[in-house]
Amino acid sequence: MGPNFLILLAAALIPMVMGFIWYNPKTLGNAWMKAADVTEEKMKGANMGLIFGLSYVFSVMLAMAVYFIVVHQAHLFSALMNEPGMQEQTGEAWAYAQDFIAKYGQNFRTFKHGLFHGILDGFFFALPIIATNAMFERKGFKYVAINSGYWIITIGLMGGVICQFA
Repeated sequence: MGPNFLILLAAALIPMVMGFIWYNPKTLGNAWMKAADVTEEKMKGANMGLIFGLSYVFSVMLAMAVYFIVVHQAHLFSALMNEPGMQEQTGEAWAYAQDFIAKYGQNFRTFKHGLFHGILDGFFFALPIIATNAMFERKGFKYVAINSGYWIITIGLMGGVICQFA
């Protein structure tokens, strides 16, 4: 059992779509620019193709990590991978894994479950990283709230899509 890579590639678009919404001047874009000390002048002249291209690559990496957090069944194979016959898809461990997946392979494979784990990951991974960087960069609470809020919701949505469909 492995991930559906087309779903991971699709889920990697979620941060970009959310970014267009979240950081739009009509939503939180102006507040973010002020909190981040970014001006329109600083934004000009950037290689947006490179920025969006790399952002998508990083989003694919994130989607792959989120898969292993929200799809609990993926851990079964990593726990058994060194058992005799597992790599050759023969033997007792392989038969056990196949039986387990047949019985429990769809447990906790819902959007709601993935959303829950994604939101938790946002709180326990994104928030501490952003807040730590913000303290050293001397950014305020608003900066942390805007950026962490974006990642908490974004990773939640990615987790929901990945858990339901991947």
